[in-house]
Amino acid sequence: MAHLLSGLIDIELLPSGARTLTQQLYDQLRQAVLAGALPPGHRLPSSRDLSRHLKVSRNVVSLVVEQLAMEGYLDVGQGRRPTVAPLARSSLQVGKAGARRAPAGLRMSRWAEGFGRTDWPFENEGRPRPFAPGVADAREFPHELWARCLRRAARHVHAASMSTLNRPTLQAALLRHLSEYRGVKANARQVIVTPSAQASIDLIARVLLDAGDLAWVESPGYGGARAALEAAGARVAGIGLDRSGLSIAGRSDRPRLIFVTPSHQYPTGQLMPVKRRQEILAFAASIGAAIVEDDYDSEFHYDGRPVAALQGLDDTGSVFYVGTFSKSTFADIRTGYAIVPDGFVDVIEKAQRHSGQIVAPPVQDALAEFIDDGHFAAHIRKMARVYRARRDRLVQRLAAAMGEGVQISPPAGGMQLLVHLDDQQDDNDISMRLAAAGVTARPLSRHFTGRITGRGLFLGFAAWNEQEIDAGAEIIGRVLRAAGT
Repeated sequence: MAHLLSGLIDIELLPSGARTLTQQLYDQLRQAVLAGALPPGHRLPSSRDLSRHLKVSRNVVSLVVEQLAMEGYLDVGQGRRPTVAPLARSSLQVGKAGARRAPAGLRMSRWAEGFGRTDWPFENEGRPRPFAPGVADAREFPHELWARCLRRAARHVHAASMSTLNRPTLQAALLRHLSEYRGVKANARQVIVTPSAQASIDLIARVLLDAGDLAWVESPGYGGARAALEAAGARVAGIGLDRSGLSIAGRSDRPRLIFVTPSHQYPTGQLMPVKRRQEILAFAASIGAAIVEDDYDSEFHYDGRPVAALQGLDDTGSVFYVGTFSKSTFADIRTGYAIVPDGFVDVIEKAQRHSGQIVAPPVQDALAEFIDDGHFAAHIRKMARVYRARRDRLVQRLAAAMGEGVQISPPAGGMQLLVHLDDQQDDNDISMRLAAAGVTARPLSRHFTGRITGRGLFLGFAAWNEQEIDAGAEIIGRVLRAAGT
């Protein structure tokens, strides 16, 4: 029912609405004050009169008036009716929700203005579907085991321990796992727990780089690294790859930071051999550069023995090792980590607190239990078998669907593969055609920093079962044939 309030506004309260009568009345009176419909100095009816006209209890009106007075929208005094308080003129320009506009003098930073020119993160992909890269299969994750760990951690967390940024239980458990499976060499104190691998890269970049410093990234490479380095003010140079990975031969520039994915190059899947690893370590040490090693999905290895992390070869304290649980478990466990040189632990922890890159203690404790009880390693062993079968099936189905003339690079590990296209083919156009047909395929050309030297389709196979792989491969073959590939 609508009611007139002193000839200025209509108040409409719905007894059966989703929001309470108190919330409805508060919202409408507040909006009327902000919009200027109730001007400064205007006296509202008494709570008795207003409750009678609106047919609500006087208690509802009193609660709303008290709340608005506390927030500064109304002036109230003993024995007099509430009066609309004077507000700043800018506050009176607020219209309906969603109609706000930024003041003419407010501008974005140059970094934020550059978002429109970046290819990361990839937009317009919608919900994950075949063949989105980097997606783990949540359907295969032991959710009940994980839930038990979370429940126990939530029950037993102590208020005194909430101030600990990086839980010693998780630091120790994770280090034991990484030492055994990835050859990492560190002490538990060097493990920094963050909300994601991207957060770890961002944190390291903030600590190591000043505006204008030079940073190297692989080209093609991970766009998130470029975004984090640019956010720190770095000048980012894309360094090409040869058969051994990032190629430093003949370069005269001297970076402050080098970002690499040596165990499973993103997105080509190349493995960096030990000789090139030693060359990069020696080069970085000679010029005082840091190396950020992103070991994003190297938990999964299918052919031969896993290659140990670059960090395990470092005896100079140059390598910052980055990893994530979201690839080895599933995406909703938004937790990453960095293993930083011992001399950087204190400053990284301070930067971690200053930037709010903190993971809730119960989540850290649950992950520690999940690792220590053997569930994490068991899940990785299981998924390595599953993902290997899916990799092989996708390779077979793509070869059958696309025929000769298309090169497929099946990786020795990881969660995605690369289909190479002829340099004359527009992989962006093909990617858009595939998206319209229901398949995600990221174009290789958009992974380059600087000059584009290759075309292809980047496909994830980990999260998709046999039926999804078969159907998606058929769509890719059909679209490529239509495109003349």
